[in-house]
Amino acid sequence: MTIDFSFLARYQDALLMGLGMTLRLTLIAFALGIVWGFVLALLRNSSIAPVRWIAAVYVEFFRGTPVLIQIFWIFYCMPIFLGTDLSNFTAAVLCLTLYGGAIMSETFRAGMKSIGREQYDACHALGLSPWTRATRIVLPQATLRSVPVLLSNGIGIFKESSLVSAIGMMELMFIGTTISNRTGRPVEVFTAVALIYFVVAFPLTRLVTWLEKRILKRFAI
Repeated sequence: MTIDFSFLARYQDALLMGLGMTLRLTLIAFALGIVWGFVLALLRNSSIAPVRWIAAVYVEFFRGTPVLIQIFWIFYCMPIFLGTDLSNFTAAVLCLTLYGGAIMSETFRAGMKSIGREQYDACHALGLSPWTRATRIVLPQATLRSVPVLLSNGIGIFKESSLVSAIGMMELMFIGTTISNRTGRPVEVFTAVALIYFVVAFPLTRLVTWLEKRILKRFAI
């Protein structure tokens, strides 16, 4: 078998379009996942036991089940209960957001635990409302301390986004599979697709390492 990547030049626009959709899905799900993850972290630290339990079950469910099953359930099963169809884009964003929020909630919880108890006591002494304390004191510090792990979570969402090709979402993996089926050249196509994922993810992993060192140095005691 002769390996020849030159034919991929004819499909570069399609691959770039697929990459663009993958990045769009990732950025939307990442942004929404951060917000949802912080809310879940607050719920898991709630003083109301049933709220804590429900949030914990939610997090463990989405962390403990395959993302592909979650995608299928949201795309095929949820519309039965809603009484309306979901587009594959909506289903993909919803699934990645729900999954991302679950994993990011644990990141935020770790960040919250690293905040000194004296700061919570100071908020109480100043008479700050729980909302003000959460948004003005806890969120900024927890986010700053959690940036490296949150970015790692984002990279994970970027890679997991390849699974939405299973519901016909025209992202990078779906485009690559289509090209492979059309040309009968899976080795070249999927090698190229893997390299594209790597080229995007590798600089981000280096950034995570750099930020982690900077933040650990800043908060070192």
